[in-house]
Amino acid sequence: MRPLQKQIIDDLKVKNQINPNEEIRNSINFMKEYLKAHPFLQTLVLGISGGQDSTLAGKLAQLAIEELREETGNDSFRFIAVKLPYGKQFDASDVTDALDFINPDQIVSVNIKNATDAIVSAMETDSFSINDFNKGNIKARQRMIVQYAVAGEVNGAVIGTDHAAESVTGFFTKFGDGAADIVPLWRLNKRQGKQMLKALNCPVHLYEKIPTADLEENRPALPDEAALGVSYEAIDDFLEGKDVGEKDAQVIEKWYLRTQHKRHLPITIYDDFWIS
Repeated sequence: MRPLQKQIIDDLKVKNQINPNEEIRNSINFMKEYLKAHPFLQTLVLGISGGQDSTLAGKLAQLAIEELREETGNDSFRFIAVKLPYGKQFDASDVTDALDFINPDQIVSVNIKNATDAIVSAMETDSFSINDFNKGNIKARQRMIVQYAVAGEVNGAVIGTDHAAESVTGFFTKFGDGAADIVPLWRLNKRQGKQMLKALNCPVHLYEKIPTADLEENRPALPDEAALGVSYEAIDDFLEGKDVGEKDAQVIEKWYLRTQHKRHLPITIYDDFWIS
């Protein structure tokens, strides 16, 4: 195993194989214990995109809340799923299917187009303009603003969907979808998330669809793997300690090193930030 590969696996706590039902239970228990440890919190909040990660996190959150209500007799516990399209979402039917599978206690829908466009318009001047990639990050951060606004009204905690296959490449927006209170999928790779959804009897098309962030308008529905330059299969193999091609390994390690800042809270004077 490559030295940096072992360090990454250790840092991200990835297992080379999982028992899907055990990991389902671990994630549910984690969310239940978090809420019990913070009695001022009664709600879990998560944006649902129609993709694998939010579908899995959403289903686990709903199951956790249902168990808490049954165990405590407190009907105040609930899970709120948030729909966050920018204009018209191209895979809106997948969002509907994901919500049907999750069956959340409550659904809130907020279209972020007006808010996002207003920010971009306010910043456009003769000497300054927002490029398409940057606008995509604004969309991601606007979605998190909405989720925290919802959570703030209902004594809630925001769930993040970050997992090892995204974390290793930094494939998330800093302070956008990378911002959250709890991340119940952290430690899992993409393959393992699929195994868990299969065990939960999720509709196959929701976890077999091509992953895409869908943030850029000049490159709509750009697959994650095209943006990263490496497949999730290779990333998962790397995270499970398997041998991967030299080119793939170099791409993964390069992403890991250049995105260290995304996996760290704001830097203080005491932090070691001299990372090449």
